[in-house]
Amino acid sequence: MEKLIITAAICGAEVTKKHNPNVPYTVEEIAREAESAYNAGASIIHLHVRYDDGTPTQDKERFRECIEAIKARCPDVIIQPSTGGAVGMTSEERLQPIYLQPEMASLDCGTLNFGGDEIFVNTENMIIEFVLKMNELSIKPELEVFDKGMIDTAIRLHKKGYIKAPMHFNFVMGVNGGISGEMRDFLFLKESIPEGSTFTATGIGRYEFPVATMAILTGGHVRVGFEDNVYISKGVLAKSNGELVEKVVRIARELGKEIATPDEARKILGLGVKYMEV
Repeated sequence: MEKLIITAAICGAEVTKKHNPNVPYTVEEIAREAESAYNAGASIIHLHVRYDDGTPTQDKERFRECIEAIKARCPDVIIQPSTGGAVGMTSEERLQPIYLQPEMASLDCGTLNFGGDEIFVNTENMIIEFVLKMNELSIKPELEVFDKGMIDTAIRLHKKGYIKAPMHFNFVMGVNGGISGEMRDFLFLKESIPEGSTFTATGIGRYEFPVATMAILTGGHVRVGFEDNVYISKGVLAKSNGELVEKVVRIARELGKEIATPDEARKILGLGVKYMEV
């Protein structure tokens, strides 16, 4: 079996220090949390950035600052900027970090109710716009799917020539408005992707480690981090993103799975040896 790729989503756009005081906002804090995850075994950092007061931003220069700080500590780590940004941002805002030419970037594959009055908008034309620009810059999209229909959208856009094979999916499970994180739902998503594709699985909140275990057992990869869950166990706040990664590493080793280095992850995902321009 392939080695396990661990992605750390270190801060997201919604979680705050009120949820867990260790959530990073500043450039220094983001670099610290990336390093903690990397040292624990993460080969990919899924990156959102904040201003120092915690406000989420897609500003290209803020991404550049954070990337430089992370690369100074973890030179070979894969940095995967988010093009999701935060609810309400325009396409132009959300796309800014891709112009730093990362190896990968997230690509959300459908619109989702995000709780209350919030709607995370990703129309089909927006998805096409995003992937065409990623293709121009030789960026591999990680296809973020929050429900089965988003897999169908990705497959349809692949057949039309927009999304290239082999496709790499991220099953984001347990978001209000999206698919749940139960085993039935996980298997439904896993069995719906095309042969030759790879996948990562992300469990939100209490689903984080059960979903991670399902992915490990079935040959997939795993994402954990403060963006998705701030607890190491029920009622106990995690001290760092590294602590969350360490727990996944322990589970994987108990199940006989080795952990991929960044360069091994590049081979598994079909990335080149391109490093991000900073």
